[in-house]
Amino acid sequence: MRHRKAYRKFGLPSDQRRSLLKSLTRNLLLNDKIITTEIRAKEVRPIVEKLVTLARKGGAEASVTLKVHYRRLVRRYVDSNVDEFVKIANPNGKGHKVARNPYYVVPRLFEEIAPRYMNRPGGYTRITKLGRRRGDGAPMALISFVEGDAVTLSETALAPTSSGRKGLPGLARSVEGRSHLAKMARARNNN
Repeated sequence: MRHRKAYRKFGLPSDQRRSLLKSLTRNLLLNDKIITTEIRAKEVRPIVEKLVTLARKGGAEASVTLKVHYRRLVRRYVDSNVDEFVKIANPNGKGHKVARNPYYVVPRLFEEIAPRYMNRPGGYTRITKLGRRRGDGAPMALISFVEGDAVTLSETALAPTSSGRKGLPGLARSVEGRSHLAKMARARNNN
């Protein structure tokens, strides 16, 4: 019997299971849809729904303290290992500039995804079954966001970050076109 055992284990230790779900959640928030196994999609769905609800509560109408509070709650789960700003080398070889990391999903969640669903009480995602995977026969599914209201981005959301800013937190890692994870994987393969 599985009384009071709510979540799926995926045959993984808890740290690997958390990492898998965090990665799937980040990819869904970045791309608006992902293809994964049906079981994983069913496990990611409530996480994403709760994050969108938190982002709705910390939307444009919320006070500054509530906005900061809800961003921190979301960041605690989604982007604990991704920096908001990164150093990018200048093409002329002199110094670097600071830009927003394209893999940082918190601003996208609060400025693009959550405003779409301000008039919707829940049910932001949809799971569509796709059939079985050829190799092992695992049931596959597409998890995607449902259609929401059209939202235009404000000028502040579209404005690029000014270059040459110093003293920004979290600039220890640099990214040139790809994430720091790809660099670490290349370094591992070279050893």
